[in-house]
Order: sequence, then structure tokens, then C-alpha cells
Amino acid sequence: MTRAVAAGAPWAVRGLFAIVLLFALREAGALLAPVTIAVVLTFVLAPAVRYLRHRGIPEVMGAALLVLLLLGSVVPLAAGLAEPAAQWWKKAPASVAQLLAQSDRMRAAVPDMGPPQPAPVKSTLPRGAGAGLPVAASASATPPADPVKERLASEGVALTGALLERGIAFALSAAATVILLYFLLASEHWMLSRCVEAIPQRRARALLLGGVRAAQREIGRYLFALGCINLGAGALTGLALWALGLANPVLWAVVVAVLNFIPYFGPLLTMGLLLLAGMISFNELPAMLAPMGAFALIHAIESNLFSPWMVGRRLALSPISVFLSVMFWGWLWGIAGALIAVPVLIALHSLFRRQRRLRHFARFLEGDFNAPASAAPEAIELAEHARPAAEAQPRR
Repeated sequence: MTRAVAAGAPWAVRGLFAIVLLFALREAGALLAPVTIAVVLTFVLAPAVRYLRHRGIPEVMGAALLVLLLLGSVVPLAAGLAEPAAQWWKKAPASVAQLLAQSDRMRAAVPDMGPPQPAPVKSTLPRGAGAGLPVAASASATPPADPVKERLASEGVALTGALLERGIAFALSAAATVILLYFLLASEHWMLSRCVEAIPQRRARALLLGGVRAAQREIGRYLFALGCINLGAGALTGLALWALGLANPVLWAVVVAVLNFIPYFGPLLTMGLLLLAGMISFNELPAMLAPMGAFALIHAIESNLFSPWMVGRRLALSPISVFLSVMFWGWLWGIAGALIAVPVLIALHSLFRRQRRLRHFARFLEGDFNAPASAAPEAIELAEHARPAAEAQPRR
């Protein structure tokens, strides 16, 4: 008994350490999320810095040039979208009131789901005393409280405060990410050289360097292919919304292009936002559903035709591992974690493949097309044939 407890103690300690580490990572998301995003961007942009270094441009100058190009492409776009976003923010109170009116009409169409009606007020005047006077008893009655409206109003106030707080935190995190990205790009070669020198075994050095370079190539190819697809999907969605008459189609095109970097959950969030925008902007039910339906059609064509052709060949990961990674990192760090979920998974898969003790975990991350051609079916067939023989043997 004592030996069994002593043997299981290390696993219990490891489990407790993993739980503590998990919640520590979640609490430190404000610090670690910008660092992780900067590392992922460094993986993507480091080959360009090395290319400039081979052409005689120092790494400090090359990193500064790439960061300035990145800011030069993002800042004007953000400045151009600031005015449409401010317009949506300005008309938010009226939009909430219109949304409540739309919800009342939709709830009234469902039995037992409509807003509560004021109860008729019984007159306390003697019979005949109020003859000839206008009947205003029902108008003066206080309408009963609607729990749905009260909940929406309270959630709207809380959402406004949360958006302001998130906006300030996002600005600070973006500034920290840009500064850290510059330092990582400028010192990427130096840091990698020091890490390789710290490893005594020559084979381990080669495995580390090969894993890092392979992760850089795979993440860069994946993000480039997905970025091209998302730009096309965003442009088509913006044109469709412009044709439908929805306000600020350019803003929605950018929202689609950014949120589509989040597998599975990004398109669902986009459809929910477009449904709300349709309910606010239009009065008829077909017009309300048209923006969401247009994006759903574009996303169905993109996800079934273009993504498997452009991304499927570069992303050697199973859908289950991608889905679980997005869920885990989204729970850990929110939208920032969901955005980096797939690049982090690609980097882990690249490193696992080069470690003999971790290759088994790499197989779990890979898709079915990477499975061995005949080893797995033969092993399953042998196990199925061996089970009846083992059960038929007499017990001793």
C-alpha cells in the first residue's frame, strides 16, 4: 500500500504542477500573448531578414525596414476604418433600441414568447360616476417589466465598458508586440546561435536547428496561403454586402478577413455579427438574413474548394487537433490565443517529428493522409484475430 502511494506520488505532483501552470498561463495572458504573437511573426519574417543580411543589409536595418513596412500597411488601413467604426459606435444606442423592437416583433410571432402586456386596471369609481369621461385606465397602467429587455440593456452597458477596456488593453499590447517583434527580428540569428551553442550534442544541435527552420517554413507557407484566401473572401463579402445595401462594406470585409484566421469559430462569429447588423439595418426578414446568407455561401465555397487545395497540402494536421488547439488557446487567451493556435500547433508538430521520444505525439497531430499505408490496418487485423484465440484458452 505504501509503495503504491509512493509510486503514484510523482504523477500526482506532475498533475498538480500542470494544473497550476495552466492557470498561471491564463492569468499571465496580458503579458504572454504579445510575446507569443511576436514570436510567431518572427518565425514568418525572419527569412526575409536573413535574405537582406545576405544582400549586405545588417539585421538591425533589415528588421527596422520590415517593421516599418508592416506598420505602413496596417496603420493606414486602421485609420481608414476608424471612421466607419466610429459611425457604428455613434449609432449604437439607436441600434440597440431598434434591435429590441425587432426582437419584440420576432418574439410576438412565437406563441408564449412575446413581451408581457400590461394588465387592465379596474376602475374604483362608483358605477355611473365616470359616465362621459374618457377611458384612460389602461393607458395609465404601468407596463410590466420585460426580463429580456432588462437583460439586453444591462448586457449592453457591460459590453460598452468591456469594449472600452479591451480597446485600451489592445492598443498597449499591439505597441508591445511591435517593439518586441523588432528586437526579436534584429537578434534572431544571435539568439538561435547561442541556443545551438548551449547544446553539447551535435545531433541535438542539428535537430533543434532543423526543427526551427522547418517550423519557420511551414508557418510562413500556411499564413501566406491562408492570408490570400482570406483577402479574397473578405473582398467578395464586401462586394456582396455593398450590393445588398449594408453600411460600411469595407469594414465588414476587413472583419471577415481577420476573423477567418480563426478556424471553425471565426466564421461562426462573423455570421453572428452579420445577423445582428442585418437586424439593425433592415426591416424585412429576408433582408435581415441576406448579409449572413451571403457570407455563409462565400465561406462554403471557400472552405470546400479553395482551402483544401491551397492550405490542405501545406497543413499536415488533423482537424481534431486543430479544433482542440483553437478551443484551448481561445479559452486561455481569448481571440489572441485563437489567432495563434494553428501556428503554435504547426511549430510543435515540426519539433515533435524530430525527437524520437516525441514522434508518437506528432502522429496524433497529423491527418489521416499522413498515416502509414499498411502498418495500422495490419495491426488492427492481427489484434482482432488474436482476441478470440486468447479468449478460447482455458484459464489456469
